[in-house]
Amino acid sequence: MQRCFIGLGANLDNPMGQLRAAITALTTLPNSALGRVSSLYGSKPMGPQDQPDYVNAVAEVYTVLSPLQLLDALQQIEQQQGRVRKDERWGPRTLDLDLLLYGNEQWQCQRLTVPHYGLAEREFVLYPLQEIAADLQLPDGRSIHGLCQQVARRGLTVLAPAPR
Repeated sequence: MQRCFIGLGANLDNPMGQLRAAITALTTLPNSALGRVSSLYGSKPMGPQDQPDYVNAVAEVYTVLSPLQLLDALQQIEQQQGRVRKDERWGPRTLDLDLLLYGNEQWQCQRLTVPHYGLAEREFVLYPLQEIAADLQLPDGRSIHGLCQQVARRGLTVLAPAPR
């Protein structure tokens, strides 16, 4: 089984409820098991600022699914929760599930880049990830702890304890 980390984010249609429902849906992934889940965090939007703040979390998942099978399953959960994919990047959404890390593998194809291309710069990923995997190292050797020391919190706040 591969130890994977999934980033969760939402800022529409009851974002905290969206994340809680997504975490429940992660327990139903085939050939997979949900591990630790971070607290729910509030963060400012990354893109246009004329949208609601986000609720974010990170979940640990153990799976035998391939990276693309896992991506397909995550996108199915997004769709079931009302996600509509648009050309606009960083716009408001009901749910965003990102495959952040897939074991210690590096993976790149047209549909997927692992580790996630923005992982090392995004406070709303790094701090929740550090909460559940403080000793984690990226495939390139950088530590989550070290990255958190380099990336400011930018108003990131804990909204609620880990849902479980």
